[in-house]
Amino acid sequence: MDAARPRPWPLPRPSLVAAAVALGVGLGLAANRRSPAARDFQRRYRRALADPRLARNLLAFQRSWRPSRDAAFALLAASGGPAPNPPGADVSADGQAAFEALRDELAAAKDAVLADLPDYFERFRAAAERAGATVVEAVDAEAANAYVAALAARRGARLVIKSKSMVGEETEINHYLAARGLEVVETDLGEWIVQLAGERPSHMVMPAIHKSRQQVGDLFTRVLGREISRESIPDQVKVARTELRRKFLEADLGISGANALIAESGTVMLVTNEGNGRLVTSLPPVHVVLVGYEKLLPTFADAARQLRLLARSATAQHLTSYTTFITGPDRPDKELHIVFVDNGRFRMRDDPAFRPALRCIRCAACANVCPPYQVVGGHVFGYIYSGAIGLVNTPFHHGLAHAAGPQSLCVSCNACATVCPVHIPLPRQILAVRARAAGAYGLPPLKRLGLAVWSRPALFDAACRVAAQLTAPLADGPFLRRLPLPPAWRWRTPPRLARRPARDRLAGRAPDPPRLATGAAGRTVAVFLQCVADRFLPEAVEATVRVLEACGARVVVPPDQPCCGLPAIDAGDLPTARRMARRTIRALEAVPADYVVTPGASCVVALAHEYPTLFADDPSWRQRAERLAARVVDLATFLTRVAGLGADTVRLPPPGDAPSLTYHPFCQSRNVLGLGEAPRRLLEDALGLAVRDLPEADVCCGFGGSTSLDHPQVACAIAARKLANVAATGAAVLVTDNPGCLLHLRGAADAAGQPLRVVHLAEVIVERLAPRA
Repeated sequence: MDAARPRPWPLPRPSLVAAAVALGVGLGLAANRRSPAARDFQRRYRRALADPRLARNLLAFQRSWRPSRDAAFALLAASGGPAPNPPGADVSADGQAAFEALRDELAAAKDAVLADLPDYFERFRAAAERAGATVVEAVDAEAANAYVAALAARRGARLVIKSKSMVGEETEINHYLAARGLEVVETDLGEWIVQLAGERPSHMVMPAIHKSRQQVGDLFTRVLGREISRESIPDQVKVARTELRRKFLEADLGISGANALIAESGTVMLVTNEGNGRLVTSLPPVHVVLVGYEKLLPTFADAARQLRLLARSATAQHLTSYTTFITGPDRPDKELHIVFVDNGRFRMRDDPAFRPALRCIRCAACANVCPPYQVVGGHVFGYIYSGAIGLVNTPFHHGLAHAAGPQSLCVSCNACATVCPVHIPLPRQILAVRARAAGAYGLPPLKRLGLAVWSRPALFDAACRVAAQLTAPLADGPFLRRLPLPPAWRWRTPPRLARRPARDRLAGRAPDPPRLATGAAGRTVAVFLQCVADRFLPEAVEATVRVLEACGARVVVPPDQPCCGLPAIDAGDLPTARRMARRTIRALEAVPADYVVTPGASCVVALAHEYPTLFADDPSWRQRAERLAARVVDLATFLTRVAGLGADTVRLPPPGDAPSLTYHPFCQSRNVLGLGEAPRRLLEDALGLAVRDLPEADVCCGFGGSTSLDHPQVACAIAARKLANVAATGAAVLVTDNPGCLLHLRGAADAAGQPLRVVHLAEVIVERLAPRA
């Protein structure tokens, strides 16, 4: 036994281990049950998990939406959209270029309005009133609802019909008017379905997406008192048209939302796929538009840009069926009332961290790519607004308490940011909501205890070494298969702590001689161990060091490396995160290295992207963080851009009978670091390996840091989706570039009995450079 290793302690009986785990889970969940809002979230969460059809419905939708959306933007570019690539270029890149150009333009137009919102509002009001409309402002939901109720009373209205209005859902105007004796009927098919079901919309564009046609048929049959088809959607649509036709003709007042308000003309723009929108806004003698200030746009040209983005982002259409422009009443006896609702919007505008969220055009693309949304649906997310934008809006519209539970579902994959048509930094804003929730309500006791240990290097080191000894008798290979776990956690076999972490294995080790002539020769590289890899995957750290040395780099391992603080950042504990970040910056500043390379891409995100933001209000530490960020690089980028590894620099024999492999990119490697296909090209071009295409490669694996512990059922479902895609490739080896993904997928595959070797990118490279005997 190594003399430096602590002596093993007696292992507690399995019953005691199980009791300790159950106690920890109980402590971790206890904090989530403190308030009525938290208990309500837990009820919605459990209800969603209990409905297996929900996840199936949403999975089918997400799988069809993304390729259709991408194709819609590709065709936009092919038809002469902005920034097309030259003829013969990759159509997907062409579409992405068109998307990027359009969203830059629309985001700039939105920002111009937000910067001078009172002026743009006055411009709109003046133009709308000249056209005969009445424009009013409501400070909150109560004021907006009260105005509409008073208007209905003055006009003697009894029947109100609505076209879809998210602001109406936000203010709960249906319930408000119904409580005052009015009949309120939703006329959008999806909205009518959820109204009949006594539910809220679960999606901003497709309110009833959570229901199958069989469920809709059952609902119609029960509510209408006659047999309705469970299989024929056209028959169900015909039923809705028949039932709603009389309501259109008899309505006294119509309520709609708006997709944009054009300041130069006082025009309301309404985009719909059903004719109900035009009937609601034209047939009743009174039309009320409920809208937020953020819908203002300067000109018709800006509205046209929004049209080009909205349909493609929302429903993957080139244009929706109906685009209606309303400038004043359309007849002499018609009243048009436009009610601007604040309800927290000006507070959001005055908060620099959240102002960009007011660019939102309500396309719901963020929900359409969200892995947790696919599992639990929109009723669990947010309060009224679902998906990532709901987590950001909810604290301002309904209070922080209503976002504290749902925000914990976010796996920080950053997919929402890649498809947002107005460049909202949703992932960063969700982390800001998480930090505010942690500050207001505290962290769960178990998480608070874990961070207290994690943030103290000596204590963390001792705890890991003791835990490695305690769990050794339960270990079976790299796993703890005999550890008694609660049922919700049995889908993923826990990894085994290494008895000798990477820092011990690398201490005093003689460097390998250079094997390749690369651009890294003579460069000094500091290897940041990454605490998860250090303790659970020391072989990945060793492989990283060996690959760097093979490229001719001089490798140094800074002593006494701490954790970078990413767990605290993810948890929203920013004071602890800053303390850990300062310690890390000092440790890496002490090393005279050209680059800092780590086997953990997540640490690259923390060091290079999170640190400068973490110290935004501290100029001195921000400068130090930025200097460090300039040196930090992930392994794949170092090997391709610095070392220049490629087919011309690495001459290896054919791989022979190498096992088939596929590649899973860590989601932030693509969505934050922008690696794209660089790791795959490294495997194929430099190493000569055949990499099989992984379906839905861009979709997160479900690890999400502590999210997989907070919501194991969600993480399990997302991991199962990933592993099913891996199985479809027929590959025997799954390669990834982040330790969290590796341990998550390795444990999930092991628990499921799926024969799959999951390895780090560095391990594949070093095996190819130096085949083992």
